[in-house]
Amino acid sequence: YVGATIYVERETQKAIVLGKGGQLIKQIGAGARAEIEEMIGTKVYLDLWVKVWPNWRKDEHRLRWLGFALPPSN
Repeated sequence: YVGATIYVERETQKAIVLGKGGQLIKQIGAGARAEIEEMIGTKVYLDLWVKVWPNWRKDEHRLRWLGFALPPSN
């Protein structure tokens, strides 16, 4: 089982990632699942979520929580 969340800043971006009737997120999931299965050599269940998190790219705390390495702030 692999659970992943795709964060976007606006509802309009969420709609783009989901695609009409969820078709784009389905394609994203199928491609990602195939790559993961190839890497680890076994079948996986991939659970994708798309969530709106306003201004996450400008928030140092959120970036660090997501695992981004940032230069030390003065």
